[in-house]
Amino acid sequence: FKRVSQVSSLYIVSSTKTNIFQTFPKVLEKTNMSTEKPPLASGLARTRSEQLYETLAAAIKSPFGSMDANGVPATAPASISGGRETLSRKSSRRLMMSASPGRSGGAGTHIRKSRSAQLKLELEEVSSGAALSRASSASLGLSFSFTGFAMPPEEISDSKPFSDDEMIPDDNEAGNKKPKFQAEPTLPIFLKFKEVTYKVSIRKLMTPSPVEKEILSGINGSVSPGEVLALMGPSGSGKTTLLSLLGGRISQSATGGSITYNDKPYSKYLKSKIGFVTQDDVLFPHLTVKETLTYAARLRLPKTLTREQKEQRAIEVIQELGLERCQDTMIGGAFVRGVSGGERKRVSIGNEIIINPSLLLLDEPTSGLDSTTALRTIQMLHDIAEAGKTVITTIHQPSSRLFHRFDKLILLGRGNLLYFGKSSEALVYFSSIGCSPLITMNPAEFLLDLANGNINDISVPSELEDRVQVGNSGREPQTGKPSPAAVHEYLVEAYETRVAEQEKKKLSDPVPLDEEAKAKLLRLKRQWGASWWEQYCILFSRGLKERRHEYFSWLRVTQVLSTAVILGLLWWQSDIRTPRGLQDQAGLLFFIAVFWGFFPVFTAIFAFPQERAMLNKERAADMYRLSAYFLARTTSDLPLDFILPSLFLLVVYFMTGLRLSPYPFFLSMLTVFLCIIASQGLGLAIGAILMDLKKATTLASVTVMTFMLAGGFFVKKVPVFISWIRYLSFNYHTYKLLLKVQYKDFAQSINGMRIDNGLTEVVALVAMIFGYRLLAYLSLRQMKITT
Repeated sequence: FKRVSQVSSLYIVSSTKTNIFQTFPKVLEKTNMSTEKPPLASGLARTRSEQLYETLAAAIKSPFGSMDANGVPATAPASISGGRETLSRKSSRRLMMSASPGRSGGAGTHIRKSRSAQLKLELEEVSSGAALSRASSASLGLSFSFTGFAMPPEEISDSKPFSDDEMIPDDNEAGNKKPKFQAEPTLPIFLKFKEVTYKVSIRKLMTPSPVEKEILSGINGSVSPGEVLALMGPSGSGKTTLLSLLGGRISQSATGGSITYNDKPYSKYLKSKIGFVTQDDVLFPHLTVKETLTYAARLRLPKTLTREQKEQRAIEVIQELGLERCQDTMIGGAFVRGVSGGERKRVSIGNEIIINPSLLLLDEPTSGLDSTTALRTIQMLHDIAEAGKTVITTIHQPSSRLFHRFDKLILLGRGNLLYFGKSSEALVYFSSIGCSPLITMNPAEFLLDLANGNINDISVPSELEDRVQVGNSGREPQTGKPSPAAVHEYLVEAYETRVAEQEKKKLSDPVPLDEEAKAKLLRLKRQWGASWWEQYCILFSRGLKERRHEYFSWLRVTQVLSTAVILGLLWWQSDIRTPRGLQDQAGLLFFIAVFWGFFPVFTAIFAFPQERAMLNKERAADMYRLSAYFLARTTSDLPLDFILPSLFLLVVYFMTGLRLSPYPFFLSMLTVFLCIIASQGLGLAIGAILMDLKKATTLASVTVMTFMLAGGFFVKKVPVFISWIRYLSFNYHTYKLLLKVQYKDFAQSINGMRIDNGLTEVVALVAMIFGYRLLAYLSLRQMKITT
């Protein structure tokens, strides 16, 4: 199809030449123009148009201007003037893109167009006979129609073909610079899969035992380095499941058949050689493009590289992907403005190609992109494949230009294989079994209609018609055409009988690698890109940069400061010398304990559920140890968690008249910090155990309310059988500590609580800090990695 597109482009160029020189004499006659040179005009701009006029006049007088009876030039040389080279690709491309049917205008328009166009014309292009471009047609006031022409076969063979790259439209987002990917040495992977099946168990309410549903049934295929394999089919056909199986992202327990990499089975150590781009762009919204790729490089590239080399690799990937213009722009998300969809998709691809993978898998990389950006993305995959990589991508409904750029194609329908082979031979195969489009349509649209069983505007083979007629079933009563189920059954049977056996024999051929190269896959070992301490530092820095925007949002700052001001006004300079004033101030201390126990819990609940997709993605790629991530995630919040409580206490402490002494002030602040860290641990544990925001919020609400009621302010005497709850309440221990700090030298007991050194409460809060976090870590350890 590439060759056909090149030949068709040459047809247009040659036909343009023929039409120009057929039409030009007639136009001259109608407009009373002679082939003599018009009076000279002064100025450089006029000189360009005079040169163009002389060239065209000479061309008309030349033998090439004479036509035979059929309207074809009597002599059809490869170039207009003598033995010069045929149309340069640059000028012919300009001709095809600029000239449009029926373009004409008034005299003033011609002058304006010619002035701007004449400066763009090159003398070499004009003198070499590069047929009328937009500038020339506009300056002469002519319009041409470029339809309905033919090109002699001998001229096709002599003409210089166009490059596929030149026919790609410019991508405004990526820039005009075509990315060139570094052909770094990498282990080539020949991927083969034979008779792959996959089943899932579905539990229904009315059935006691689970029901098995077959997602994939007997899928065969292969792809080699330098090729791009497209998995195509309607929604629910099993494209993403097959891609996940090939990438090792699904457990092999429910899988049948064989999947081999250089004739070797999958090993978890292959993760360092496989890049997997998910359909959803899982990225941190508040990080810039450069920061995202830099952190990925520092975590994933080998330890043998220095930090400077890793950061340089990230810059090289930015240049290869054409992301220089937006490298300092935030990624963005649902509530944050950032880069465009195409740029975000390129960042996701950059996260994977930064490790120089041997096998790159992408799940619908063009979804949500316009046609130009999608074409640029697929061309980028070709550039990656040409560097020696093996590329597999799912595609939902590609345009015709995208479809012709795939090397191999797998068409799935209801989990069955309908076609596997070269994408350029797909239409030929379906024509051979009697399925052809009745109207001109996109090849991808035609194949998807067949996979869906929709045969509108598609010819149906007589064999299928006879089979449906004899069976007297499988026909839609409304249209009288074969039903989608009958069409699907025919396509599956046709592939099994005509093509499947030949393809299976090809899969049995050994890959063109020696045993030493094959054995490299077995000798691969898990290698972390950084040490544990380096992983912790990188993740700590990343978490600090990502969450600082959330912590210091105007909404949160307003919430904390407004609450502090209201408390200061309500308890303005309270006096503890009277029993009533002492009771009021005790109520203030209890509210502080409740507020800074409630607030962090509902902030920490969202931590792991919101980052679950990112955690799954990065753990599946072995980017870091879970322990390093957990510790960095929990400690990166601490500097941020200390700022707002400090501002809160500064406002409340001095407005309400608490003890104005350094010792009670700093001990009160330390007590509040212990409460915050303990309650935050409870929120992390609830979120990690449930991993569902609605369930976690409900459980946290009940738990915090129970701890608040048992905190020692509302109920002084709790029944024995339920009194154990107060010892689990961080509100209770925080409230007792605040009372002891403020009234240590003032009273022996307040509200039935004995004033002592408070060591018991400190130990209880520290135990909660570590206990809740250990529970959260164990819950994350048990979480399954899902795609």
